[in-house]
Amino acid sequence: MGEGAVPGSVPAGSAGREGDLLAERFQSHRGRLRAVAYRMLGSLTEAEDAVQETWFKLSRTDAAAVDNLGGWLTTVVGRVCLDMLRARRSRAEELTEEPGLRMPEPVLSPVGGVDPEQQALLADSVGLALLVVLENLAPAERLAFVLHDLFAVPFEEIAPLLGRTPAAARQLASRARRRVRGGAPVPDADLSRQRAAVDAFLAAARDGDLDALVAVLDPDVVARSEAGVRSGAKAVSAGASGFAHLARIARPALVNGVAGAVVITEGRAVAVLAFTVTKGRIAAIDILRDPERLAGLDVTAFGGWPMSARRRPTARRPCAGGLPGSSWKQGFRR
Repeated sequence: MGEGAVPGSVPAGSAGREGDLLAERFQSHRGRLRAVAYRMLGSLTEAEDAVQETWFKLSRTDAAAVDNLGGWLTTVVGRVCLDMLRARRSRAEELTEEPGLRMPEPVLSPVGGVDPEQQALLADSVGLALLVVLENLAPAERLAFVLHDLFAVPFEEIAPLLGRTPAAARQLASRARRRVRGGAPVPDADLSRQRAAVDAFLAAARDGDLDALVAVLDPDVVARSEAGVRSGAKAVSAGASGFAHLARIARPALVNGVAGAVVITEGRAVAVLAFTVTKGRIAAIDILRDPERLAGLDVTAFGGWPMSARRRPTARRPCAGGLPGSSWKQGFRR
C-alpha cells in the first residue's frame, strides 16, 4: 500500500509495530467512519475520500494522546465531510446553469440480500429517500443531524466543528429532524410487502394502466429525479406512463436495502429506482439517471458486464432521447 493509504497493512513511513497497531486500530473504526461519510456526502466515492483524509490526519497525530479514538475519528471525519459539502455548495453557486436536484449514489444489492459490508453501511435504515432529503439540508444542519441523531455524538462535541454553541447545534439538528420526518417516510419492514407493491407498479407501467398505477401509489406520493420533483398519485402516474419500455427490462434489486429496480442495457446500469413502500403503497420513488454516477455501480450480479470491461460515459447527464426511457425523465420535468 502506498504512503498514507487507508490501512489494510502497515502503512509506509510508519515505524514497526507502533505503525502496525495504529493501522489496526484505525481499521477497526473504518466501517463506522465510512457509514458517517456516506450519510454526510451521499456518495460512496467521496465517502472513501473522506475516510482516506481522516487516516492522513490520524497518521500525523500523536494517537497515544487521544483518550477516545473512536469519538475523535468520528468528529474528524465529520469535519472533513463538512468541508467537502461546503466546497460542493460553493462550486454549485458558481455555476450559471440550473444545477437541478442532486441524487445520492445508491447501494445496489441482489434481491437475495445485502452483504455484511453493505449491512454496516446501511445500518439505521439509511434508505435513498433519507439521503435525498439530507441532500437538501444546509451543511451545518446535515452535520448536526447525522452526527447526533444517527451516531449519538453529543452536541458538546458537534458544536466546535460548526463554530457554534451546543444550544445552536441542537437547534440545527431539530430543524433538520423536522424536514427528514416530513420527506423520508419510514418504509414497511416486510420486504415481501415492499416487493409486491413495486412489482405491481412495474406491471401497471408496462401495461400503461393508469388506474392500476394510481391504486398502488400513496395519494401524496413524491417522485424525485435529476429532472425535478413531481407530487401526487395522478401526477406521478402520468409521468410513469412513459416508463413502459424501461419497465419491461427493469430487474428486481435491493436499493439501499429496500425493494427497487435496476435497468441495464449493454451491460451497464442506465437507471436505478428506489421505492419507499409505506402501508402497502408507494410513498416515494427516487430515480437516478446520471450516467457518470451510475458508471460506478457494480451490476455483475444482475448480468451486467464487469466494471473493468465498461467504458465510462463522457456526458454527465443523458440528452433527450439519448438513453432508453427519456420520456420517463421528461415526464418528471416541471
